[in-house]
Amino acid sequence: MPLEQQLQQYPDDQIALTILNLFQNVATNVPAYKKFLAAAGIQPDTIQTLEDFQNLPKINKENYISRYFLHELCYYGKIGGCDMIAASSGSTGKPTFWPRFFTDELQIATRFEQIFHDSFHADNKTTLAVVCFSLGTWVGGIFTTNCCRHLAVKGYPITVITPGNNKAEILRIVQELGSNFEQVVLLGYPPFLKDVIDTGIANGMQWGQYQIKLVMAGEVFSEEWRNLVAQRIGSQNPCHDFASMYGTADAGVLGNETPLSICIRRFLAATPEAAKALFGESRLPTLVQYDPCSRFFEVEEGNLLFSGNNGIPLIRYNILDNGGLITYEEMLKFLANWDFDPLKELGNYRGIHQLPFVYVFGRSNFTVSYFGANIYPENVTVGLEQPIIREWVTGKFVLQVKEDIDKNRFLSVVVELAPGIEVQEEKRLSITAAILTQLLRLNSEFANYVPPQYQTPLVELKSTGDVEYFPVGVKHRYTIK
Repeated sequence: MPLEQQLQQYPDDQIALTILNLFQNVATNVPAYKKFLAAAGIQPDTIQTLEDFQNLPKINKENYISRYFLHELCYYGKIGGCDMIAASSGSTGKPTFWPRFFTDELQIATRFEQIFHDSFHADNKTTLAVVCFSLGTWVGGIFTTNCCRHLAVKGYPITVITPGNNKAEILRIVQELGSNFEQVVLLGYPPFLKDVIDTGIANGMQWGQYQIKLVMAGEVFSEEWRNLVAQRIGSQNPCHDFASMYGTADAGVLGNETPLSICIRRFLAATPEAAKALFGESRLPTLVQYDPCSRFFEVEEGNLLFSGNNGIPLIRYNILDNGGLITYEEMLKFLANWDFDPLKELGNYRGIHQLPFVYVFGRSNFTVSYFGANIYPENVTVGLEQPIIREWVTGKFVLQVKEDIDKNRFLSVVVELAPGIEVQEEKRLSITAAILTQLLRLNSEFANYVPPQYQTPLVELKSTGDVEYFPVGVKHRYTIK
């Protein structure tokens, strides 16, 4: 099916019918969900409208995924009905197994096609797709590989290679194979891709000759980060050379950045007052567009719920991500009130789809509270991405609130230095000033709640791979409670 037909604007009644049909299918054929509804005293045939659906109890890992046997969570109680099993990263506890089926990948491949077609024009450019996500049982690498290969089968001139997160092998691949293609796409987690790019530069690589594009997932990053990486790969058009995906091990890719969403986010990054008015927060979330008939979103008390068909189908699933929804029409109307027209700004209309937006802040438990102000890692990140500062650091840090000997609280930021950079007081003071400047600029709670004498963070510098704060090979956490 042509991409345009897959990315149409759906009428509300079609969306409602799709989600009600999914519910009835799951309620009838998934043993765990049948038991879950029975325990809640719900008869599936009473759910006839979208309003009925939105009154169903929420599910999550604790009350649903962890409570039933794995086979009970699958259609007809059979794991064998799926042809693959992946594992989550386990960042919030024990890794979870997620059975998949081939049709799940076909559905998610549309998100990849949207990026490769609309942003990268890979339908008519020979493209080397380098999968830099971890391979093995982890969901990212294998799933990404399969989706890219689906596009190749569909006729896209895409060649896939899978070094995983082997940095030396990625660099060798790009240098030895990249010149055979019109463009090279690196797919991986943002901090790792930046590390690959920086290592290449240190080794004398000229990234600009390979027409590099980036597909990312897993972390919120700032527009300063995007500008920095764009500069280092020689990108002149960040709206079309980058795309981030909002995905989970639970349900694959839920939404993706588009040239339109990136253009809007870059305006909001430069206009913090507009961002605060739109999102109600001082931090900038990930902003993506999504297909409501593929993944149906709801918002309850600031938490995102989604429903979708998978090897383990999920109904009103609470992944604990904070965020919200904005329709296409609402978004353009809001921006018009701020005298900004993203359609005019883009100029290139390829990939303008009238799909709704979902914005994602991430998990609420990744913030710290200081004098009643919520301090977000994203606020600190922008400070570390300022000119000169960004040359000294890797981008990793640990944010926490500590107490001194007199029990006075202070904001602590432990920062990882880039390889070869030594701890110096002059650098520490410059980093401190950059972080404080951005906290005051971006976080109105911090600026107004925290007394001036307590606003300056205590910055501590650590060498690359510090065992206590930045151990190698461990998924990094940016906050400690």
